Amino acid sequence: MALLAACGGSGGSAPESAATTTAPAKPVSGGTLRIGALGRVSAITRDPHGTQANESDYLIISLIYDTLTAPGATENTAPRLAASWKADDDVKTWRFTLAQGATFHDGTPVTAEDVVWSLRRLRETPSGAARLPGIKTENIEADGDTVVLTSDYANADLPLLLRLTTFVMKKDTKEVADAPGSGPFKLEWYRDGNARLVRNDAWHGGEPYLDAIEVKIFESPQAMANALLGGQIDVASNVGAVAARTAAARPDVQVLRRPDDMAMPIVMRTAEGSPFADPKVREALRLAVDREAMVKQVLSGYGKVANDVLGTGDPAYAEDLPQRARDLARAKQLLQEAGFDLSKTYQLRTTEDIAGLAESAALFATQVREAGVQIEVVKEDSGTFWDKTWLKGDLYTTYWGTNDSVIFFSSKVMVTGAGQNEAAWSDAEFDETYKQAVGTLDETTRAQALRKIQEIQHARSGYLLWGMADGIDLAASTVRDLPKLPGYGRVQLERVWLARA
Repeated sequence: MALLAACGGSGGSAPESAATTTAPAKPVSGGTLRIGALGRVSAITRDPHGTQANESDYLIISLIYDTLTAPGATENTAPRLAASWKADDDVKTWRFTLAQGATFHDGTPVTAEDVVWSLRRLRETPSGAARLPGIKTENIEADGDTVVLTSDYANADLPLLLRLTTFVMKKDTKEVADAPGSGPFKLEWYRDGNARLVRNDAWHGGEPYLDAIEVKIFESPQAMANALLGGQIDVASNVGAVAARTAAARPDVQVLRRPDDMAMPIVMRTAEGSPFADPKVREALRLAVDREAMVKQVLSGYGKVANDVLGTGDPAYAEDLPQRARDLARAKQLLQEAGFDLSKTYQLRTTEDIAGLAESAALFATQVREAGVQIEVVKEDSGTFWDKTWLKGDLYTTYWGTNDSVIFFSSKVMVTGAGQNEAAWSDAEFDETYKQAVGTLDETTRAQALRKIQEIQHARSGYLLWGMADGIDLAASTVRDLPKLPGYGRVQLERVWLARA
């Protein structure tokens, strides 16, 4: 799941916001922020440890509950419910100290036992191994007021990998939907994906500015953008490039951009029996794509060309890797060498959960046809896609936010046996290099391993990452200090405030 500065790719530049406002010197408290978020009622989940296919659900959950760590403005990992952390000398055991004064919304203190219970519950979910990589349930313990996590292997990046989904509930919670959290806002009511949350004056991170936040669910970016333009909501979150183009000329609307926010790669299954198991076939498809055209047409220029490596916002991202460009002749040659059956039509499965996802699939199908590959795009509803296609399909689209760490993606989706290994990829050299990268605090050794991780991924993974989409919010002129961080950082709304009209 995301900066105000432009980040137009070589596919064309996009206009800046037409809104110009002068903010007062200091934020003011009060007011209700009405924010729209994408989602479908059929895909609703209230469980903080479930799979949130709806952005609206994730937003609500992130306002009610705290994670141990979060993306930071100056460092990739910042404190949240955990105020600090320290590793033992072997970099396997980590000790997390909780924020002083942290309490649940019912007034009871957050304890290490609450955190342990929550993390163990998370670990036992179907995606628990991906969310807590290298951590077994029995190796999540409390030592007085400290939470102790012991990894199966040396892992210098464990605090970073705890971002996003380590939401903490009270120990032994039974009714998950209405469980109190310890986050900056408290749930007042919830109806069919819509919710009203009120300020938590006792939040350990400081009192939020807003009195309340009302979250409204929208099934399409266009409907959400229309609601913003019509004054029915104050923010249309992650609304996409088409809506941004429409709103750019409005002097009363801010178009806020977060570069490197959303990766929308095409996943090619690498396991034996898949039509895309041969690395030559995967390379051919990567060479058949016109990346500049994809950025220009799918993202309307609100993004940049990518190079098949996830984690483009990482300070250690290898910008100097040779940029893969379109080469139809080479693509055809590789397909011939691989004996790829060009008489068949292959299905590319996609969903419309995110603006541009289905459009990217359609354009991809058109482009690879020039290399002789016939693709049928199959659009699936959200429930079917995540239940039947994700992690199982031979060829499908996916999307990821919080693209600020190569290690994050390596851990979640690429290491052999990773809980969310979307391409069923297994590469012994990659696995060994990953362990070298996370197993040391030495910066030189780590940098060398990070570079090699990216070289291997670029050469032979199951991902075709053609571009990076800017995250785009539309906001009324009175909205101030919307988060500028990508991915999970953009749902941290405690410092947002409303200027007096």
